[in-house]
Amino acid sequence: MLKGSDKQNNIICGKNPVLEAIRSGREIERLLIAHGASGGSIKEIIAKCSKRGILIKEVSPQKLDFYCGGTNHQGVAVMYAGHEYASIDDILNYAKERSEDPFLLICDEIEDPHNLGAIIRTAEVCGVHGIIIPKRRSASLNATVAKTSAGALEYIRVARVTNIAATIDELKQNGIWVFGADMSGENYSACDYHIPLALVIGNEGKGIGPLVLKKCDKIISLPMRGKINSLNASVAAGILMYNIMKLRNE
Repeated sequence: MLKGSDKQNNIICGKNPVLEAIRSGREIERLLIAHGASGGSIKEIIAKCSKRGILIKEVSPQKLDFYCGGTNHQGVAVMYAGHEYASIDDILNYAKERSEDPFLLICDEIEDPHNLGAIIRTAEVCGVHGIIIPKRRSASLNATVAKTSAGALEYIRVARVTNIAATIDELKQNGIWVFGADMSGENYSACDYHIPLALVIGNEGKGIGPLVLKKCDKIISLPMRGKINSLNASVAAGILMYNIMKLRNE
């Protein structure tokens, strides 16, 4: 293990450990820079992260102290993936190996790690071949997600992409139909799911982004009778995944 790393919190602190992590090609979620931190190695770290498209965030020294748990961070730290990501091709090839129509889940900016973990857990038992999440404005595959998934994260492929809308275009080129979950859609039970399919679940508060929603082939919704007109993202995803699994098996 690199000196200055914290395996439990998926964080590496200090200039030299951070540089080595970047050079090693490790999958890095984001770079944290303390306000006022400067110097040649800091500039080099920022440049390397920018080149790799890694999210760079400036934080207060106190917040960085908290993240690093008292480790001498020298004004810099990186958060890294707690689980290896797959590619879109990995997911599609897995479905092909099983001789099944692809069943994918796209999480459009699910930011709560507990929600993402619960979604991963349900997706695994519903036979979803893989999950797609964005690099920005999304929970990463951290320890909380792994714990909430109750072990399911070890058995399901998760791809992390730069642009969800562009990824949907790529999926369509591979014959995948994209269904978005939104209150404005038609009753989910009226649709045919015996097709290569990707289900989009939106952000906990905002739902599916406008551009992503526009790219969906069909918008589906769950019937509701109460005074509350929306469900928790992981609950809605769970209900839809179970019912899609059921309808695909009929």
